[in-house]
Amino acid sequence: MKICITGIAGFVGSNLAEKLNNYGYEVVGIDSFEDYYSPIFKRHTAKILEKQDIKVYELNLCKDSLSNALDGVDVVYHLAAQPGNDAKTPFENYVNNNIYATKNLLEQVKKLNSLKAFINIATSSVYGFFATSPETEIPLPVSPYGVTKLAAEHLVMSEHRNNKFPACSCRLFSVFGKRERPDKLCPKLIKALANDTEFPLFEGSLEHKRSFSNIEDITQGLILPLKKWEKAEGEIFNIGTEEQNTTKRCIEVAEKIFKRKLKVKMLPKRPGDQLTTHANVNKSREVLGYNPHVSLEEGLNTMINWYLNEVKDVVEY
Repeated sequence: MKICITGIAGFVGSNLAEKLNNYGYEVVGIDSFEDYYSPIFKRHTAKILEKQDIKVYELNLCKDSLSNALDGVDVVYHLAAQPGNDAKTPFENYVNNNIYATKNLLEQVKKLNSLKAFINIATSSVYGFFATSPETEIPLPVSPYGVTKLAAEHLVMSEHRNNKFPACSCRLFSVFGKRERPDKLCPKLIKALANDTEFPLFEGSLEHKRSFSNIEDITQGLILPLKKWEKAEGEIFNIGTEEQNTTKRCIEVAEKIFKRKLKVKMLPKRPGDQLTTHANVNKSREVLGYNPHVSLEEGLNTMINWYLNEVKDVVEY
């Protein structure tokens, strides 16, 4: 079986590619290497994948022909997106990279005679300030990212409803782990503690509650719909951990591992930040057999070791 992953040089995409490759699937991927964060780091990741015989195509989903990358593909995992909650990012970037990119991808994928499954990767940000709901609740996004990712999910699922397109969607909750985007909480926290530098903390965020979901649990959850497609097709699944921790708790765990107190630089409150994420995975457990198990402490230990031994003095991150 041949699988194509969009956004393959990114955080979740690269980890998913390695896991699928280890399971014996033929894996290829697409990435545009845009400069939202270091293209140098993403190209470093792509080289790691290509050493494992995972072919990476540099293409833009909005405007390029994808025929070579999609040739003979049975399954598509669509992870490519404009992420984040950054006021400096133009709204057009979210629209282009989340909505138009998904539309163009769907138009080209629908031409495949070999397609068996299209697995869209969505986000808990579609739920809004309080991401604690089951999949049946009406989404209430509050950020450009959440709004446009919900629109992308609707595009995918409308194809399923109208044209019997073989699709499902997975909403991910607060993912952390190796290769995580450097603008996220855990990478910034680890870099600040490792280098004894200031950590930027948004006002009010210490008490934000998160389902900090380790990448190992996330990738395992994303493979389950493929293995149980007859149950997954046409459905939406929350994928994440039920263990909930505050930002303050995450900082305390990292401080304990480093045996160092964090230096904090306070910043003004950031509009659009989620106040609470708490993954309701009852449906994923019942339908897919999903069982996340990696604790915050275990996941941070692994991520810190990865950063110190593989990244810190090797490549821009």
